[in-house]
Amino acid sequence: MDDKARARFGEFAQSRTAALIRAAYLLTGDQHAAEDLVQSALAKTYVKWPTIRHEDPEGYVRAVMYRERVSWWRRRGRLRETLVGSPVEREHPDDSGHADLRLAMRAALLRLPVAQRAVLVLRYYEDLPERQVAEVLGCSVGTVRSRTHRAVSRLREVLPGAELVLELKR
Repeated sequence: MDDKARARFGEFAQSRTAALIRAAYLLTGDQHAAEDLVQSALAKTYVKWPTIRHEDPEGYVRAVMYRERVSWWRRRGRLRETLVGSPVEREHPDDSGHADLRLAMRAALLRLPVAQRAVLVLRYYEDLPERQVAEVLGCSVGTVRSRTHRAVSRLREVLPGAELVLELKR
């Protein structure tokens, strides 16, 4: 890899690492595991950097993160996940009174299968359209829709008192 490509990768990694860690935290439920996941994904991306479309390198990294997370889960069985507060809450405390609901939602997310959790994180946290979620996850749009439906139904079972308002963007 030439110096120019190395510099582009360094700029990309520096500018997007915090956002990637926040997304990884929602997938793992643990700050240290999230940091490890992002580091692993960036290392794999670095090797492939010269061949990646540079219009959307973040999509590539997110796909690597998701696949790496699934691989960890399969290798180690279900990882023991603990909820200790997210990087988002440490940077931006919530004064709106919705902190309890967000904590309950995060705990409920951790109870979902990895594939369903990933769909919700990509659709509603990352605000990606279904087509792009399908590309990242390597599945069809129909699969994204069915996983989303099952995941939202499960969240409603786990959080019966919470009003779940999820904006669907197709």
